[in-house]
Amino acid sequence: MAKILVVDDANFLRTALTSILKKKNHEIVGEAENGKEAVRLYQELEPDIVTMDITMPVMNGIEAMKKIIELDSKASVIMCSAMEQQKVVFEAIELGAKDFIVKPFDDNRVHDTFERVIYST
Repeated sequence: MAKILVVDDANFLRTALTSILKKKNHEIVGEAENGKEAVRLYQELEPDIVTMDITMPVMNGIEAMKKIIELDSKASVIMCSAMEQQKVVFEAIELGAKDFIVKPFDDNRVHDTFERVIYST
């Protein structure tokens, strides 16, 4: 399955998403709690997919995604958002995000999103 970098400033959300992804045998190669750390780890770990929270300290998810795509135009980033962030999610998709998942995470929706992204690349 896929090598994944999980990015969210909330530890409990990283843990929840990691648990869901491991059930489908995905490998979590790293975790980051802000966008700056995500960009550094992306270069270091070369994951297949990055899950990216939008609202984070130091560097937000949109900025981090832009930098990752500048480094690797084929990067697969899945944005993670709350329902009220729809406008920002659409902006992220326009800027290159492959898809999005909504918090709180639903196992089936997460798995469906990952299947779409994995098989579309």
